[in-house]
Amino acid sequence: MKNIITTLILLLTVSIYGQKTIDFPSKDGLVITADVYDTKDSDQFIILFHQAGWSRGEYLEIAPKLNSLGYNCMAVDQRSGGAVNGVKNKTKALAQKQGKQTEFVDAFQDIEAAVDYVKKTYNPKKIIIWGSSYSSALVLKYAGDNPEAVQGVLSFAPGEYFGKKGFITKSAANIKVPVFITSAQNEKKNWSGIYEAIPEGKKQSFLPETKGNHGSRALWDKFSDSDAYWVAVKGFLKTI
Repeated sequence: MKNIITTLILLLTVSIYGQKTIDFPSKDGLVITADVYDTKDSDQFIILFHQAGWSRGEYLEIAPKLNSLGYNCMAVDQRSGGAVNGVKNKTKALAQKQGKQTEFVDAFQDIEAAVDYVKKTYNPKKIIIWGSSYSSALVLKYAGDNPEAVQGVLSFAPGEYFGKKGFITKSAANIKVPVFITSAQNEKKNWSGIYEAIPEGKKQSFLPETKGNHGSRALWDKFSDSDAYWVAVKGFLKTI
């Protein structure tokens, strides 16, 4: 019954705010697919990146809730992924068809392209980037490598996933904007060094009292502890 109610609320919310699927080029010309959730009267934009093996479908439930908080959103299919919630990753499929590499690190250019696209197309006052699992590490790298490009970062279960020592940590040391990091309880060891490297002042972290969940799915209604994550996320967003 709870799942039926959640689905009905989700459909109603999407109909209020609007959702459309778009395409734009990555840095190497690969066509990226994304879903835009538009509030129509917001000057703030959150760009959402999914976890390993998944797609923009990770945010079917999350993006409309962010709309209700006053944020336009774009959920992006990176070239490293698969499918989730019945949504296939079109960017990954096209990358494979064109013989392009689809490892985690190859998706960094997709994050760069997504930020550029949002800036040029919507020109929002604020851009916040949000990642899940491997992409949560890449958004930290992006913010460190481009310290003036965005106004905030949310990172759900980051880590040094790329086989290069300090690949994320070195970039994180240059971050100048507010950062929020969270994960499941047993994943803190994966990101504690990255968090320590981020300059003091505007960084926040959150761990649930329960065991929690990996990546942005921690916010899905199906998990009994999702409310605790949402409270932390909303509190952080208010600081940006």
